[in-house]
Amino acid sequence: MDDNTMNINILSDQQVETLRSAISQAGNIVICVHKSPDGDAIGSALGWAEFLRTMGKNPMITAPDAFPDFLKWLPFSDRVVRYDKHKERVEEALEKADLVFCLDFNTAGRLMDMQKPFVNSKGHKILIDHHLSPDIDTLLTVSKPEMSSTSEIIFRIIWQMGGFELMTKLGAVPIYCGMMTDTGGFTYNSSNPDIFYIISLLLTKRFDKDKIYRNVYNNFSEWSIRMRGHVMSQKLNVIPEAHATYFTITRQEMKRFHFIKGDAEGLVNEPLRIKGIRLSISMREDTEKDNTVWVSLRSVDHYYCNKLAEKFFNGGGHPNAAGGHLYCTMAEAEQVALRAIKYFAESSSV
Repeated sequence: MDDNTMNINILSDQQVETLRSAISQAGNIVICVHKSPDGDAIGSALGWAEFLRTMGKNPMITAPDAFPDFLKWLPFSDRVVRYDKHKERVEEALEKADLVFCLDFNTAGRLMDMQKPFVNSKGHKILIDHHLSPDIDTLLTVSKPEMSSTSEIIFRIIWQMGGFELMTKLGAVPIYCGMMTDTGGFTYNSSNPDIFYIISLLLTKRFDKDKIYRNVYNNFSEWSIRMRGHVMSQKLNVIPEAHATYFTITRQEMKRFHFIKGDAEGLVNEPLRIKGIRLSISMREDTEKDNTVWVSLRSVDHYYCNKLAEKFFNGGGHPNAAGGHLYCTMAEAEQVALRAIKYFAESSSV
């Protein structure tokens, strides 16, 4: 079974040449990922950086803020430079950049506080992403919403550019981790057989995929588990007639359970295990900013939640996994969620 059979290649010959030339000519390269970076953002960035190093480059990876603790075991994750901690260093890097890679985000707004220095950067921008409707002015846009993850796209590009033979475990592990986390351990958005062919290729780099799973999904603190139990027991609102649920996590509760970044990761998926539930909404107060609520939405099958994110929560995303935010109190956010659920029930004929 060859790469043409499995359709590994995704770029045209001209796109490959544009990408190769841009990398070759760039002296200073910056890789940017979105605010609150997840496994796919960090995984794709680390995997791409490792590939660029095989081409003789030394890219900086920068993120607007922290990524979850359960990703900090990833090789070279300590090299990710946070804008909220090293503002001047990141701004200087973007100012001097000849080439800026935009990984796992489709619009500059997802960089939040880092948006201005990103937009002002005069370096060529190359976008590699799997979200709908990219709107960044680029030298090259590789947008593949039909693919499982940005990490999958990164692998395909590395493969097509002949970088697989030089790929080591250090490059393979973050790419696999990114694919795994953006598909919930390959439980959704992962029915394309190409994905498992890619996994089989990655596994030739001799890493322990089961350990990666444990590092990500079995790495919570005692307090995190207690918080998750509290939320599911005391905070879950089930609306059977709408086949939907929602729950809230307040700043007071986060303080009570010693919340750290990533403690609520994946919790929004849990209510979908209830028979008949098609939509789950999570709302969490910002740990620092008043009247700011972060929203995550998950749905199943053809019951899409990305339109809800756009219409009600100033966000967007994939058909079955989306997010957004509200600038209001939690009580007001609950009312928005109820309106969204009512709209969902009426428009999707659940």
